[in-house]
Amino acid sequence: MLRRAFVFLAVLAGLWGFWEGYKALWEATAWGWPFDVNDRTMPHLHAIVAELFDAPQRGGDLLIVILGKFALFTAQEAAVGFALGASAGFLLAVVLVHSSLLQRGLLPYVVASQTVPILAIAPMVVVWLGGRGLPAWFAVSVIAAYLTFFPVTINALRGLQSADPRALELMESYAAGRWAVLWKLRVPAAMPYLFAAFKISATASIVGAIIGELPASIQDGLGGAILNYNQYYASAPNRLWATNIVAAVLGMSFFATSSSVHCSCDEGTPMLVRSSGTQTSNPRLARWVTRFSGSPSPWNANCAPLDPKPWNSTTGPLRVLGSAPLRR
Repeated sequence: MLRRAFVFLAVLAGLWGFWEGYKALWEATAWGWPFDVNDRTMPHLHAIVAELFDAPQRGGDLLIVILGKFALFTAQEAAVGFALGASAGFLLAVVLVHSSLLQRGLLPYVVASQTVPILAIAPMVVVWLGGRGLPAWFAVSVIAAYLTFFPVTINALRGLQSADPRALELMESYAAGRWAVLWKLRVPAAMPYLFAAFKISATASIVGAIIGELPASIQDGLGGAILNYNQYYASAPNRLWATNIVAAVLGMSFFATSSSVHCSCDEGTPMLVRSSGTQTSNPRLARWVTRFSGSPSPWNANCAPLDPKPWNSTTGPLRVLGSAPLRR
């Protein structure tokens, strides 16, 4: 943890130094490419941070307090959109993995949906859902879900298809149904792909929520703050830059939350490997075989083999990564 904090601070200090060095060099040489560098186009970072602890109005709250409330509102919209998009993407992947015909027919349209600019879709979603009496924040969540479902669908589909064929054959030999194969084999195999998609979708949900607040005319979120401070950029550019920093921190917090959940789920999960070192199955498979068939499993409760004999003539012995086979 200390090492990660040190690396984070070191990278932050490097970016800070690069920003200030770039600004100082361009101002000293009066270069105008790719844009004129001055306090309006590229303020000092310390001035932007200082702006957070200044009150926009005399006697009012500090800017960081105001933006904190806006960020909390946007986070709620993004969280609902993330839940909707991730759920829809996962369900769609489950449907597609069980039907190659639907996969060939629907997947191109899923990909094509992401080529339509979100700025063109957002006003239509606001009008459609607003006409049905739904609150404006829900329309924003739907827009965030639109950006969220695609990475989850593609990664979940790839993960569900990554289950070991030998494990699939084993479960079919025990007459396992699609539901059992899905939850006992395909979903555990897809977890690394899912969490990779969640990390991408978590930050995308923040972008979708901020964009969706603009046509929804919501003034309580970061989108409204960006639109408001953009009007006064010529006279107070630091406020818009400060709002962008808060939005970036919010996206980083969503990413960090997804990473933390991923790490907590990975703790204590063994990986079954062959004696040659390649992955073959998941720890829940052996326990499921024992419960389903009523016969002893070739693995013990920790999924280590009771006998170092191979599963069949073509496969090597299975063992838990980092542990030796247990003898009877």
